[in-house]
Amino acid sequence: MSEYGSIKYDCRFFRGGIPCKPNKTSNQVCSTCTEYAPIQTRILIIKLGAIGDVIRTTPLLTRFRKEYPNCHISWITQSPAVLPKDLVDEIYTPDFLSIYKIKQYKYDIAINLDKEVEACALLAEVESERKFGFTWKNNHIEAATPAAEHKLVTGLFDNISKTNTKNYLEEIFEICHLDFQGEPYKLNYNQNLAKKWNSIREEANGKKIIGLNTGCGVRWQTRLWPQENWIELIKQLQNDGYYPIVLGGKDEDDVNSYYVQATGCFYPGHFQLDEFIALVSHCDVIVTAVSMMMHIALGLNKKMVLFNNIFNKYEFELYGQGSIIEPSTGCDCYYGNTCSREKHCMKDLSVAQVFNEIKKWADA
Repeated sequence: MSEYGSIKYDCRFFRGGIPCKPNKTSNQVCSTCTEYAPIQTRILIIKLGAIGDVIRTTPLLTRFRKEYPNCHISWITQSPAVLPKDLVDEIYTPDFLSIYKIKQYKYDIAINLDKEVEACALLAEVESERKFGFTWKNNHIEAATPAAEHKLVTGLFDNISKTNTKNYLEEIFEICHLDFQGEPYKLNYNQNLAKKWNSIREEANGKKIIGLNTGCGVRWQTRLWPQENWIELIKQLQNDGYYPIVLGGKDEDDVNSYYVQATGCFYPGHFQLDEFIALVSHCDVIVTAVSMMMHIALGLNKKMVLFNNIFNKYEFELYGQGSIIEPSTGCDCYYGNTCSREKHCMKDLSVAQVFNEIKKWADA
C-alpha cells in the first residue's frame, strides 16, 4: 500500500497506466474516490462484421447493463464508430495488439456472433467462464452451446432458413441464453454534428422529410429498385406536399445526381459515417432496401418503409415503427445476387404501393 492508499484495480474506471476519468475530472484518488465502481462481471462481445451488423447487435448492451449492473463490457469490431461510448467500456479493432491484449484478460462471459474463422477462433482462445455463440473446434465452426445451433443451421441451409420465423434479435438473445424483450438499438449519434444540417428543416418549410436510400450496397444487387420507379416516386412525393431527399454513399453518387437532374430533388452528397448519421437524423421517414441504412434508421428511432425480396422477412424487427413491402410476385432468388427471372421481381414492387406506405407512416 502506498501513501495514496490501495489502488482499486477492479474498478470499472481503471485504465492501466494512465489517469482514470474520476481523477481527470475531479482529482480523485482510489482511497477516497466517490465514484469507485468495482467490476462484478467482465463481458467480451466479438462482432467484427459490417456496420449494420454491429448496430443491430447493440440491443444486447441494454440487457447486459440490466442483468449485470456492475459489468465491464469490451467489444471488438471493425466498425467502432457506431458503438455508444456510454455503454461500452473498451472498444477494440481486430489488430494484433488488440487481440493480444484481449487474451490477457479473464472474462466471465464471452460472446461471438460472427461465423467467420477468425472470430470463432478468437472465442475458442479467449479465457472465459462462459462462452456463447460460435467457436472453433476440430478445424470447423461449432456452436459454443446448443442455443446457437438454430442460428448455425439456418445459415448453412437455405431450405431451413426459409422456414425460420424468429427475428435476428430473438436469435442473438437466445444465443446468449436470454429472451428478447424489445431492447432498443443504441447508436453513437453526434448531436452537435446534426445541428449542421438544421437547414434541411428550413428548406422543407414544414413538409415531412422523406429520406430515400436509393442503393443497397454492392453485395446484394438483386435488391435494387428500378431508376424509373425512384424518379416517379420522387415526383409523386413532391406533388403531394412532401420533401424527398436522396441519400447514399459513394457508390450511389452518380445515380443520386441523376435523380436530382430528373426531378430537382435535394441531394446533400455523400459523407463519412458520423455525418451521414447526423444527416439522416433530420428525416421523418426512411425508405430503404435491407441495408446499413435500415439499422441506422432503427438506431435513430425513425419510421421506415423497408424493401425486401431476397431475405426472410421474419428476420427483421422494426419495433412497430415501419413496414416491410415485397414484390407482389414474390422472389425466386433467396440470398442470391443474380436474378433467375427474365423480369426482375423488384420491378413488380409498384410506386403506388411504396407511396401509400410512406404516406401512412409520414401522417401517423
